[in-house]
Amino acid sequence: MSVGAFVRLYKWSLSLFLLINRKSNKFLNIETTTYRPRRTGERKRKSVRGCICGPDLAVIALRIVKKGDAEIEGVTTDNKPSRLGPKRANHIRKVFALRKKDDVRKYVVRREIKKKNDKTFFKSPKIQRLITEKRLRRKTLLKKAKLDGYKKSKELRAKYEKVLSKYIKERKTNVVAAAAEAPKEEAKKVATKK
Repeated sequence: MSVGAFVRLYKWSLSLFLLINRKSNKFLNIETTTYRPRRTGERKRKSVRGCICGPDLAVIALRIVKKGDAEIEGVTTDNKPSRLGPKRANHIRKVFALRKKDDVRKYVVRREIKKKNDKTFFKSPKIQRLITEKRLRRKTLLKKAKLDGYKKSKELRAKYEKVLSKYIKERKTNVVAAAAEAPKEEAKKVATKK
């Protein structure tokens, strides 16, 4: 018997320890697949499907894991190139082996689109993470704004420290003067009482 390919089922909640071809309501804990307990020792009753394909399945999602001896018509025989190219600037550089100074915009994969009235035009993706003059200018402006902010805050801090030290000195002199005048006032009070 020639096998076309070895496939793996995926997409729905399939439990490998359950050898039935239908859904079943089981009590699941941490040892089982398809369930992640939120607390230690927690168990939960959930519907899981057995790992055997049943008649109630309308669509089965498969992934080819390994190619077999025979070819599968329309799957392994057809060569389908990817419709879209890379979108990110560094990915485009990697695909086309470009240097940093090369212009990435010239190497974007464009799709040819034909309209009903025999007009053809090309569609290309917007390149992400593309470093342009605008981006560099914006970056320098942001950096400058940050530095200006640091300088301004430093100046304001110095100004505040100056005012604060002046205030503290005045307060100290006032306290000293008040302390010096206190005994004289007490002596006057005592003298007036006598």
